[in-house]
Amino acid sequence: MAAGAAGLLAIALTVGACGGGSSGSGRPEYIIGFQGPLSGDSSQLGINAINGLRTAVDRANTSGGLPFTLRLVQSDDQGTPEQGPTAAQKLIDNSGVIAVIGPIFSGATKASEPLYSQAKLLSVSPSATNPQLTSLGFGTFFRVIAPDTVQGTAAADYVAKALKAKKVFSLDDKSEYGTGLSTVLKKELAVQGVNVVNDGINPTKDYTSEATKIISEQPDVVFYSGYYGEFALLTKALRAKGFTGAIMSGDGSNDDQFVTQAGAASAEGAYLTCPCGDANSDPKAAGFVADFKRVNNGTRPGTYSGEAYDATNAVIEVLRKLGPGASREAVARAFSSVDFEGVTKRIVFQPNGEVAGSTVYVYRIRAGKREVLGTTAELMKA
Repeated sequence: MAAGAAGLLAIALTVGACGGGSSGSGRPEYIIGFQGPLSGDSSQLGINAINGLRTAVDRANTSGGLPFTLRLVQSDDQGTPEQGPTAAQKLIDNSGVIAVIGPIFSGATKASEPLYSQAKLLSVSPSATNPQLTSLGFGTFFRVIAPDTVQGTAAADYVAKALKAKKVFSLDDKSEYGTGLSTVLKKELAVQGVNVVNDGINPTKDYTSEATKIISEQPDVVFYSGYYGEFALLTKALRAKGFTGAIMSGDGSNDDQFVTQAGAASAEGAYLTCPCGDANSDPKAAGFVADFKRVNNGTRPGTYSGEAYDATNAVIEVLRKLGPGASREAVARAFSSVDFEGVTKRIVFQPNGEVAGSTVYVYRIRAGKREVLGTTAELMKA
């Protein structure tokens, strides 16, 4: 699937200054870049996002209401901080790129944003949730998803109040994302009077010894802060060792690939949290889902698809107001005043680049499928 995305978006571009080049229609052409993982162990989350971006661009180009056309270029950072700056520089060096959707993961975002800020190139992440990202002085960075101060707090409250856990084993993958989420989770669990044991482990292919350590602590709940590939292996190891408590993770694991890689039997009953809903079960998002399937060969939207779609439409809204001849600097300056109703939420930004307001959802695996149980607020009232 990653190869297919690369093939569809491998576009040869000849463009002029930052205001864009000319399309075959004679109208000005703007290029929107994408940075995220399109290869590697967690590439499905990047593919979900780029498919949302592609859907927004297709809809804009076929609507007939714009005085310009849009094109895409992509830059694969494999979701790592090591590859982030190289991927960012590739987009920066393409003078036709007017804005970027991404990066997708927090580590790659932190490593890439100094370059985007220096280039005065707008970068809008649909998914990077590390709380520190909007406090590091990145002048052109925005995100359309709530930070882990929101998700971690809501997840901890759900564990304490709905699952009624007395003891939690919190494990993270030592990444920017994982440590950010686990830090908030641990703090809020302590506030709720829950006993927390915390550990960090770099991604590995064998979680047998970690599972043994976890089970020896006799927790009611295990919460993993990391990505779906490692969460799948950890879940399999815990089930193989006979763990019968609740197993839970955050948005980095909230993908059907978790079920595929863990196996339906091991994944059964696992909980997932995300500051994102499921467009496929939201009647208000039916039009988006239909467009998404049409553009992406029948594929359904996944985690971050809707957020990437909204982030792209926010950029398009700015370009619509600026008109032909917009510069990178003008787009970055104007973006903070965006205000429109997206498919995931109303897109309005606080002064620090955080989207205003958010809702955290809980998913659970049943019969091999991810199902939305509801929002944390609703479920804690039940």
